[in-house]
Order: sequence, then structure tokens, then C-alpha cells
Amino acid sequence: MSSVALNFKKYGSGGEPLIIIHGLFGSHSNWAWHCRKFAEHYTVYALDMRNHGASPHVPSMDYAAMAEDVVRFMSEHELDHAHVLGHSMGGKVAMQLALSKPSLVDRLIVADVAPVQYGGERGEHDEIFKGLCALKPETLETRNQADQQLAEWVEDEIVRQFLLSNLVRREAGGFEWRINLPVLKESYPALRDKPSVAGPFEGPVLFIRGDLSDYIKPEHKDAILTLFPKATVKTIMQTGHWLHAEKPETFHRLAADFLGD
Repeated sequence: MSSVALNFKKYGSGGEPLIIIHGLFGSHSNWAWHCRKFAEHYTVYALDMRNHGASPHVPSMDYAAMAEDVVRFMSEHELDHAHVLGHSMGGKVAMQLALSKPSLVDRLIVADVAPVQYGGERGEHDEIFKGLCALKPETLETRNQADQQLAEWVEDEIVRQFLLSNLVRREAGGFEWRINLPVLKESYPALRDKPSVAGPFEGPVLFIRGDLSDYIKPEHKDAILTLFPKATVKTIMQTGHWLHAEKPETFHRLAADFLGD
């Protein structure tokens, strides 16, 4: 499987490199606030993963391939090693990178995801895919129309606005998806999977979980420590899966303290 050249945005210069990897349906712009904060001390590279943002659309998508995309990015930008932070899907990409290419990763931060295979108990993404696939973006005149239609499947307005940030206007009228929606839907079983094991990764690792989220459970402790024996887990109270957006200052402080150790 061939790697692709990823779109990115760079913040700051002169500090140690920090790579930030977004989650499913996201893009580097979701992390702009954190990137600006981290750029006070680090050179930050915020990536768009394949089939997301302005990165290429390709017909395949799994964690091994996405990790190779990051390897290629680091090679192209002459980064021998870097700190890596990933959220959700991006957290699994970051874990895959650390397990398969440990020399490339200094410190690893994983936001609200465990190195386990998730089953079908998480139905929210199924509803999201149904809603997104039901929209006909080329017929829409306004984002408000899209929001009203998507509300049938996705109740949370904040989540809808996040998803609809992937709509871009067409010159011919209407909208189109910036994400490669058909491939994301087809690849979703692979995105539920755990990273393929090559490790363990012996470097320092911080897992940050939201106490209202069930992506990192107590029963995941053995899986975490088997692959990441130096891992610690911190919890941000009164946050769910979007912990970095719900309590950005707290998330940033935990991450910055860990990177600065």
C-alpha cells in the first residue's frame, strides 16, 4: 500500500517538533487553538490525514497505511524524531507509528482512545454515516439546510457543526464533501480495529481520557501497559470524547506538563 503526501499547517519554529493528528471526520483546523499554544515552545505540524481535509483521496484506509503517511511526512520534512499527539482515530495512528517505528517518536500523547478493537456497541458513528450519506450536498443552498436535515440523525448541534465543517461550496452551486465519505464508510470496520502490534513502545506515553467517555475503560489497562509499559493515564472530569475542545486549557496543561518533563 503506497503512502500519500499529507496536507499540513506549520506553527512556530525553533522548538522541538510536535506532530498533531486529528480524529475521524476532522482536519488540522480542529486543533488550531492548541497548535498556537504549543507553538510558543514547539515547532508544531498539524496534519490532515488521508481522505480528510485537503489531503489526497485514496481508496484504502487503515492504521498501517496512515502511519506510513506520517513516516513519509517526517522524511519529507527531515524530521528524524518528534513528539506525537493524536485524538481518537489520530490516537490510534499515533500508537501505530510508535509501535512500528519507535525511533521516530519521542513522547506520545493519546487522547481518549485505547489500543483495542471497538465493537459495534458504539452506534453514534453508524447514525452519523447514515445522516451524512443521506444528504445530497450538491442540492443544498445553505449550511442551515444541511444542519436541519442532519438533525434527524445527529441530535447534538456541536457535533453537527463539526461534521458540516466538511462541506465546501462548489463553483457550480451547491456543496460537496471535503472528506472522502464513501471510503470512510467502507473503511470504518478497519478504523474500529486496534493498532497492529509491533511494539512494545518503551518511550514515555500519556493517555488522557474524559471521565464521561467510555473509550478508555478500566479493563483496557492491561492492553495499554502491555504495549506501552511506561504509560500513565490522566482523566479530565466532566468531559466526554471531545475533551480537548470541551476543556482546552486543562487538556493543554496536562499535555504541556508531560512534554516538558
